[in-house]
Amino acid sequence: MSFSTYTETTTPVKESAASSARTALSSSKGGTHLHLKGVVKKFGELEVLKGIDLEIEKGQFIAIVGRSGCGKSTLLRLIAGLDRHNAGTLSADGHADLASTDIRLMFQDDRLLPWKSVIDNIGLGLKGDWKPRALRVLEEVGLSDKADVWPAKLSGGQRQRVALARALIHQPQLLLLDEPLGALDALTRIEMQRLIERLWQQHGFTVLLVTHDVQEAVQLADRVIVLEQGQIGMDKAVDLARPREQASADVSAIEGKVLKRVLGQ
Repeated sequence: MSFSTYTETTTPVKESAASSARTALSSSKGGTHLHLKGVVKKFGELEVLKGIDLEIEKGQFIAIVGRSGCGKSTLLRLIAGLDRHNAGTLSADGHADLASTDIRLMFQDDRLLPWKSVIDNIGLGLKGDWKPRALRVLEEVGLSDKADVWPAKLSGGQRQRVALARALIHQPQLLLLDEPLGALDALTRIEMQRLIERLWQQHGFTVLLVTHDVQEAVQLADRVIVLEQGQIGMDKAVDLARPREQASADVSAIEGKVLKRVLGQ
């Protein structure tokens, strides 16, 4: 499957700390290749994932949909390294140890620290001269004027933009999204979808999105995976040009097929 990658190029007039940070951030590490073979996850006697086989190419945008309790978030947690699988293999770029892959995870809850400013939330845990890079990612998510603002002063959409910037500053090879837009209003959600798509195209990282929203999945993904009781029930390619028109017949047709599978019809 092919996908387009947009790389921003600039002609700097004068080198500075800010322009150095811009150059560093635009020099993406690229995405990571994921391979899951026979992955099983149990909680006690309950088998939540039942032999998952899945291959994700570098730089692909994958969406996972399915009914509540089908194993979507469990799969994401295994890839993030937050849980361990009971059987099977999980590798990134051919290495079984995912610790060497720069993975970042975004949740529905932004998890910002209320006693730290926006820029300090973004730079949490970083050492050295990180502020120019933090300012750059704030610019990328459209919040360049919010660096010194407290999280309590931000809207829900702005808080999620900060959470996204906090992931971007690490130049991730793999971005895991666990329903990060679920609590947003419809218009803000569309704006965030477009922002995530633009940044993915610009930086070239691999994305794995868990969502209950079939429309969102088809709008953003190269492939939509339907999980059914811990197994892959559908792996649907979305070979449509970007940006995608939500009301287009082609998008609606794929949405219909995916939704029909999710509903078990």
